[in-house]
Amino acid sequence: MSAQTPLADAVEVRSLLESLVGRDVEVLTGASAQDPAKGDGCLVGMYVDDIGAVAALVLLDVPLAAYLGGALGLVPVRMAQQAVDHGGLPDGLLENASEVLNVMGSLFNAEGAPHVRLETVFEPGHPVPADVARHAQAFGRRCDLDVDVAGYGRGGFSLVVV
Repeated sequence: MSAQTPLADAVEVRSLLESLVGRDVEVLTGASAQDPAKGDGCLVGMYVDDIGAVAALVLLDVPLAAYLGGALGLVPVRMAQQAVDHGGLPDGLLENASEVLNVMGSLFNAEGAPHVRLETVFEPGHPVPADVARHAQAFGRRCDLDVDVAGYGRGGFSLVVV
């Protein structure tokens, strides 16, 4: 049997996010799956293996993308909240949240597992390819969390291993 891309658990996600943003992060399991086609959409990171096949997705709803992007870039909370209120991410928060997705790729690269890297980031409110949308809603190897970034706020997170 060939090695599989590992599925990170809530503790691994929390640990990575805390070390990245330098703030306490609380995670709660049992959250709803994030859907890029609903509401304001999601920031979607698509990760591929060495042959270019989709290996994993990370989906952040707009609030979580704004809060993580704000915390990473030391953006004032009110600016992150304005993005949430408007249902979108300005360029600075989008860039910071995309960097969060890039670092999240380390969760997939365990010893003996296939190499996985961030290939594409799909912005909230923009359509995603049909295969990405299908994987985002698939049952199976996934971790759906509510994530609270201390001092910023709470949002939804989904990690899907294809």
